[in-house]
Amino acid sequence: MDTLETRELRYFVAVAEELHFGRAAERLGMAQPPLSRAVQQLERRLGVSLLQRNRRGVALTNAGQMLLDEGRAALDAVAAAARRTRRAGGADGSGGPRNRLVLAVKAGASHELLHKLLDAYAAEPDAAEIEVLPSGTCEQGEMLRDGRADVALMHTPFNTLAGFDSEELMTEGQIAILPAGHPFAARKSLSLAEVGDIPGLPLARWSRNGTFPPGPGPEIHDQTQLAQLIALGRTAAVFPESARAWLWAEHAAVPLDDAPPVVTHIAWPAHSRSRALAGLIHTATRL
Repeated sequence: MDTLETRELRYFVAVAEELHFGRAAERLGMAQPPLSRAVQQLERRLGVSLLQRNRRGVALTNAGQMLLDEGRAALDAVAAAARRTRRAGGADGSGGPRNRLVLAVKAGASHELLHKLLDAYAAEPDAAEIEVLPSGTCEQGEMLRDGRADVALMHTPFNTLAGFDSEELMTEGQIAILPAGHPFAARKSLSLAEVGDIPGLPLARWSRNGTFPPGPGPEIHDQTQLAQLIALGRTAAVFPESARAWLWAEHAAVPLDDAPPVVTHIAWPAHSRSRALAGLIHTATRL
């Protein structure tokens, strides 16, 4: 039998991520023996060993690693379907109209483009309500996959568009955002190496899927926090050129002469058949 149940996938993914039946059972809120039996039954049905068991815990086989990767994607798809269905039916607790789209955007990026897009789309007949959901550096794709967002503005080379349909909207350079009083703020241009090695001004660190990359810079959770820390001379940041739109008087923007261009795309799940989403994409490409 090739059919897999969502329950079975949840059980296996928990064990595969914890690599310990006891911790996985605690995470799932169940006893360990039925969890062990469920995974053994899954292995028998599939005809492969998913786990190598020993006294210290378990390890994934090649087949187990494959099911972990595919199982995560499948569970994300199920969760996404539930979220989007509830949103389409007005059952997500928003209290808003049923015709609603969630647009994920990188905080502080594509500011002017986003304003133009929202204004132009709002003028369309039967336009859906757009909820803008700011996110960290590389979280937009994850939001599309798990259903928290219906559509996203994504930026290559920072985001990957694999698994999504997309349309290219604009290309721009990159800038370093520094405190206005810093000596480097008077420079006509900087290199990426120079920005990454400014004494006393470490680069800010954005969350990526809930974790922060290593480095001495402060952990940034939102754009307001970043703006304040730059103004106070505590950090610097690298953004697309369009970020100039939200800079404060205490900030300075210096072009980066060796940074790759940033291409902004509007991206959405490849299987989407939403008429409201099609209208938003049409407006975006027309702009």
